[in-house]
Amino acid sequence: MAAESGWTLDVHPLPPLLHNHPDRIAAAVEDLVTRLRPAYDVVVVGYADCGTYGALDEVCQRLSVARLPGLHCYDLYAGADVVRDLMAAEPGTYLFTDFLVKSFDRTVIRELGLDRYPELREAYFGNYRSVVWLTQNEDPELRAAADAAAEALGLPLTVRHTGLAGLTAALRDLVQA
Repeated sequence: MAAESGWTLDVHPLPPLLHNHPDRIAAAVEDLVTRLRPAYDVVVVGYADCGTYGALDEVCQRLSVARLPGLHCYDLYAGADVVRDLMAAEPGTYLFTDFLVKSFDRTVIRELGLDRYPELREAYFGNYRSVVWLTQNEDPELRAAADAAAEALGLPLTVRHTGLAGLTAALRDLVQA
């Protein structure tokens, strides 16, 4: 996305499994920003709040760095209004992104121990009623993986194509600010 947009930047990713432990995100971002500061004129954070309940904002404010807007990546892909409407229509909605579909076995099944203790599925997902996949790329292999992931949760799947426009616009605003 950066190359297509003509942005000159370096990406320094943090482990995606931090999303399973959002209480660790702010500290990890603070550590990375602090380490990168001497080497860069500008550092920005490619995270939404992601379940930090404002802890990430506190770090970003203290370090004078900007971050992506929104409560979570779902807002960036589908728009905050769409996500709010989905949750209002069915509070028991579990959301997928393309990343989560691709990494579902590792980030959900294995990390939650469902591969070893399948009886935990009900404890983790018993209050969910459906899965909505906010897909960025329409791809038959991803669709098959999304179907399998929803089936593993025992939930019906709805697909909403979001594309990358929202994320691209938010990144553009962040990079060009």
